Amino acid sequence: MAFRRRTKSYPLFSQEFVIHNHADIGFCLVLCVLIGLMFEVTAKTAFLFILPQYNVSMPTADSETVHYHYGPKDLVTILFYIFITIILHAVVQEYILDKISKRLHLSKVKHSKFNESGQLVVFHLSSVIWCFYVVVTEGYLTNPRSLWEDYPHVYLPFQVKFFYLCQLAYWLHALPELYFQKVRKEEIPRQLQYICLYLVHIAGAYLLNLSRLGLILLLLQYSTEFLFHMARLFYFADENNEKLFSAWAAVFGVTRLFILTLAVLAIGFGLARMENQAFDPEKGNFNTLLCRLCMLLLVCAAQAWLMWRFIHSQLRHWREYWNEQSAKRRVPAAPRLPARLVKRESGYHENGVVKAENGTSPRTKKLKSP
Repeated sequence: MAFRRRTKSYPLFSQEFVIHNHADIGFCLVLCVLIGLMFEVTAKTAFLFILPQYNVSMPTADSETVHYHYGPKDLVTILFYIFITIILHAVVQEYILDKISKRLHLSKVKHSKFNESGQLVVFHLSSVIWCFYVVVTEGYLTNPRSLWEDYPHVYLPFQVKFFYLCQLAYWLHALPELYFQKVRKEEIPRQLQYICLYLVHIAGAYLLNLSRLGLILLLLQYSTEFLFHMARLFYFADENNEKLFSAWAAVFGVTRLFILTLAVLAIGFGLARMENQAFDPEKGNFNTLLCRLCMLLLVCAAQAWLMWRFIHSQLRHWREYWNEQSAKRRVPAAPRLPARLVKRESGYHENGVVKAENGTSPRTKKLKSP
């Protein structure tokens, strides 16, 4: 299964070979795990890669339900889905983004940003739909008190745990993709910042048993990011199309306000009123004053940093816009060239014959014969 058309062969396991064939290598590893399901000897090991681990049967009024908690074996499952994500990344790049970018004829800088936004648009759209489905089916939207009631939320439904494992797999896969996609050195620090920011918040919500609050915050954040990257794609297609940027700028500030409000409401007020305020990592309880302050400080610092970057970016764009407008006003108008005087004979012309002012033709001079 070849994702890219190669016109040049590289030495086996060289740097260029790995870069150009990383999706094929990942596909071979995934295929080996799937083949392991066919044999009884290797089936248990293969299930360790594919399915979430640490399932617990909990009795209910009608029947039993299966819930999950986290543990070290989750790292194996995340590793498997990292390779799945690498394959999907290559499919989107090869069959969608490369075909569109060839028609747009973008520069190298715009081409890199176009690929980045194209990948993130697909990811954010699928994550928003998936996250919204999980939040609605689990009833977290209709009952906001469930975000902090019955804390710690150690036992998770299958779809909640699987969502978090896939989210961690995607943002971990983004780290080697910086090398595989040959991202410019100037772009690497910026991309590393938001990759690490997502990893810290998602892993923190998963490990500190704040999965319900994390789902709502991710839904808000991903919706805003989807709008931003979609606006950037439309801008690359037509530089005069900046309407979506205005819509994103309006939504961005509102989203920051909602995230801060929910975090303070759930962590600062909801968890503070719970009875079991004790530090017990074995039971997954981190509901202490120090932990709550650290969580609130992390969320507030991240939102303040994002807002500062947004304001700084908007001021820079406005400054560039007004500089362009003032430069256009200062450009002097091109001086008009003086009208070229044409020496004409007395009278006027009619049908190629010079007429006198009184309408009679001027007399022709008689030439004297020698």
